[in-house]
Amino acid sequence: MKRIVALVSGRGSNLQAIHQACLQQAWPAAVVAVVSNRPGAGALDYAAQHGIATAVVDHRSQPSREAFDDALAQVVDAHAPDLLVLAGFMRILGASFVQRYQGRMLNIHPSLLPAFPGLHTHRRALEAGCQAAGATVHFVTPELDHGPIVMQSVVPVRPGDDEDSLAARVLATEHSIYPLAVRWFVEGKLQIEQGRVRQTDGASQVLI
Repeated sequence: MKRIVALVSGRGSNLQAIHQACLQQAWPAAVVAVVSNRPGAGALDYAAQHGIATAVVDHRSQPSREAFDDALAQVVDAHAPDLLVLAGFMRILGASFVQRYQGRMLNIHPSLLPAFPGLHTHRRALEAGCQAAGATVHFVTPELDHGPIVMQSVVPVRPGDDEDSLAARVLATEHSIYPLAVRWFVEGKLQIEQGRVRQTDGASQVLI
């Protein structure tokens, strides 16, 4: 049974999608803990309501980024995770933390990476005149919003779209591709070969 720990900062809609898929599809895994850097994160309430352990490592209470990473790692390691998922976690993690969980930490980003890493992805896509947007699940590396890509979803940009309407459609696809990518991981169906991720069953790694 694989042990999943989620890092969150907000309401945790991707956490909920992963947790519900894990239960409904009977994965060989369980979400064992949810850890937040924000005491009031809505995801903590969801976790508590579903019997999942919770913890808070408030970045504001730590004297440095390195101290925060060290404190976070201690909390995470107490739950012995096989996989760490970033589900709306709004803190940049240092290289030592990332390397500690190399090959077993996933993130989802609301753009078709490598396009538009960082913040304000939907605004930037609209300003660039993109005809398509989307989301990317990837393994985490020290470089922000990079790392081997597991799966992507493609969402058309419609006439009249604004940031909110585009973000809502992208988020809906995130709730499909992130649980699927996590399921592939816990079932041992992902291999990283020369910086690229291969799904060993040959399943499509793009949702259109």
